[in-house]
Amino acid sequence: MTNRSVVTTFILSGLPHSPELGTLLFGIFLVIYVLTVVGNLLILMVITVDPHLHTPMYYFLRNLSFIDMWFSTVTVPKMLMTLVSPEGSTISFPSCVAQLYSFHFLGSTECFLYTVMSYDRFLAISYPLRYASMMSGRTCVLLATTTWLSGSLHSAVQTTLTFRLPFCGPNQIQHYFCDAPPILKLACADTSANELVIFVNIGVVASGCFLLIVLSYVSIVHSILKIRTSEGRWRAFQTCASHCTVVLCFFGPGVFIYLRPGSKEAMDRIVAVFYTVMTPLLNPVVYTLRNKEVKKVLLTLKDKVGHSQSK
Repeated sequence: MTNRSVVTTFILSGLPHSPELGTLLFGIFLVIYVLTVVGNLLILMVITVDPHLHTPMYYFLRNLSFIDMWFSTVTVPKMLMTLVSPEGSTISFPSCVAQLYSFHFLGSTECFLYTVMSYDRFLAISYPLRYASMMSGRTCVLLATTTWLSGSLHSAVQTTLTFRLPFCGPNQIQHYFCDAPPILKLACADTSANELVIFVNIGVVASGCFLLIVLSYVSIVHSILKIRTSEGRWRAFQTCASHCTVVLCFFGPGVFIYLRPGSKEAMDRIVAVFYTVMTPLLNPVVYTLRNKEVKKVLLTLKDKVGHSQSK
């Protein structure tokens, strides 16, 4: 960061909406946010308390739930404030730096984690007899730690490139949270080099992860087709369907915003809602409503709670 910056406060323009819809949107997004936090906390609790779910797949799912809970928390509360109060639209320079860092830290970590989860499914389906030894507890911890460290490094590069520029006025960010593309437009310096580096940085990470995920699933499909029974093929397919759903919902909007020429600010803000608000909610919905093991544990916990209250 540079001492030439004279801007001490930014103003977030928020979501594009009619003034009369502010309260309605606030209520909708507040409900979604509460469901997201409660749902992901529930997954964390279920996986922690049930020994049957202490497997590599659920270990990574626990990491994903933790990320999604905070990924939503980084952006949604501030967005809610911009919907109901003009004062809520302001954000200090240090807070903006922290929000951008946290957003890209959690987002890139989730990107790496989806890649690791696809690799885990590949090993489970392609090498079922060797899976336990290949994906040991130590390996799981190593892979998870690598995703967090890689996400932190990626975000540090992103944040440094953005805020090393001078900001000397205007200070209105055309978004509902601090993100690199709209902030660069406020810098009073040439940002073409920054935009190129950020484009390549995000492009390499996103396209690299997505390519590895696609390669994993090509191998998975090849292995599934070798399964003789239709029941076995269907069971193998179901274990991957949930992961594919959230991967597509996460990568699709991100590619649209960061990896396309030109920018339409209003459209970018609307599309960003999908991966900052909706995708974190999809995790608990997809992994609980479509997962028999998790539903079984939830029903067991519900019965225990009901039994204890009836005493």
